[in-house]
Amino acid sequence: MDKIRAPAVSSQRKRQKTMHSPKLPCSYDIKFNKFVIFIMQRKMGMTRRTFLMDLARRKGFRVESELSDSVTHIVAENNSYLEVLDWLRAQAVGDTSRFELLDISWFTTCMEAGRPVDTEMKYRLMEPDQCPPLNTAESEEPSFIASKVSQYSCQRKTTLNNYNKKFTDAFEIMAENYEFKENEILCLEFLRAASVLKFLPFPVTRMKDVQGLPCMGDRVRDVIEEIIEEGESSRAKEVLNDERYKSFKQFTSVFGVGVKTSEKWYRMGLRTLEEVKADKTLKLSKMQKAGFLYYEDLVSCVSKAEADAVSLIVKNTVCMFLPDALVTITGGFRRGKKIGHDIDFLITNPGPREDDQLLHKGLLLYCDIVESTFVKEQLPSRKVDAMDNFQKCFAILKLYQPRVDNSSYNPSEKFDMAEVKDWKAIRVDLVITPFEQYAYALLGWTGSRQFGRDLRRYATHEKKMVLDNHALYDKGKRIFLKAGSEEEIFAHLGLDYVEPWERNA
Repeated sequence: MDKIRAPAVSSQRKRQKTMHSPKLPCSYDIKFNKFVIFIMQRKMGMTRRTFLMDLARRKGFRVESELSDSVTHIVAENNSYLEVLDWLRAQAVGDTSRFELLDISWFTTCMEAGRPVDTEMKYRLMEPDQCPPLNTAESEEPSFIASKVSQYSCQRKTTLNNYNKKFTDAFEIMAENYEFKENEILCLEFLRAASVLKFLPFPVTRMKDVQGLPCMGDRVRDVIEEIIEEGESSRAKEVLNDERYKSFKQFTSVFGVGVKTSEKWYRMGLRTLEEVKADKTLKLSKMQKAGFLYYEDLVSCVSKAEADAVSLIVKNTVCMFLPDALVTITGGFRRGKKIGHDIDFLITNPGPREDDQLLHKGLLLYCDIVESTFVKEQLPSRKVDAMDNFQKCFAILKLYQPRVDNSSYNPSEKFDMAEVKDWKAIRVDLVITPFEQYAYALLGWTGSRQFGRDLRRYATHEKKMVLDNHALYDKGKRIFLKAGSEEEIFAHLGLDYVEPWERNA
């Protein structure tokens, strides 16, 4: 595979000021010589652009790393026609009419088809007066709302009131299937669309309702249109009935099993958890063995009452070792959810750094401790899904539960009371953070995952900053921005503060 060395930001900008002769990698065969693609980095980022260029080259497309005289098609993401035109003028390009200016949806359709598709009107970036007119009389209120919807969920306040669940459920099934296939582009396409529809304060009943909304590509619109007309998505149903999807869904439900392990098991011919457990040749990790041992408990939902009970246990136990420690429940429960599948806690100590050894003090029955790998003055990660470097513990806690439904007890029934299970295994993640990084860790671990992705994208593309769970770095000023609260982080980014229960993107 070609490894494309991305230049530093400053030097790259200098090189894009003038036109260049093409530099083509020689590792891939070019199947489609008439099409020469240039992908704009603006609002996309270097990492994603490099990934897309490499993907296209592997599929036989000719892709230029830099703008050159041979380019025929310019692809942009989240850029309007006028924004692309301004960018081209800044590169001293005189005649822009020789380029096809296209939205990223054309590119992703080509990648899915494995060949160039026609540059239909729906893919082209056009001047405002060339765009099809909106029928405002037919759909005035949704169109007004659509014009105000940001592409970034960190600029939207999304509560748990989802008026479009039938659409977002289908999108999430599609996204999960693409995640199992490790197709990041299409996975994010459906997740972003789901995030937008969750924000809408009205149910979508016609295609006009989504006109003008961001993140509504062709694949997304096809699913919406079918659900409006038929009441369900045939594509989502096909996924649910797909053998590979069903196997991966089962495999990844086990604590400690991810996509890589699922792929390995599937290639071995395994299709169900029963087949996995029956295969004596498999060497399971300690985490996977615990996942199978407590499987029924771990796949069941955790209630708010159970989360509160675990929270009390964790806080009391931590305070035995660190009386001044701050223990905060994060994740979905901090966002106001009533049920979840695990419970996340952030632990910090305002005093001396005694918290380093907290996870080694015998807190839990099962735990997998990951030591901190944080390096002081290290720049935040540019990857929107990067794991942080805090010390953390992925654990299973034994929660004793009071017996309920005593009315059903029949004293005439004979059974061994010792066999009655009065506890439940619950997944708990404990994250230890230095006090000075607490605000950033709290923001990152509160989620939602899509909200965090968009917040980091916004910081990079709109503010020229880099954000992760440890820090915020201003690339222009070359300084780390300190924050003692989430509100201060939003202020650094020039964003209105979004409450935790409004981050369910």
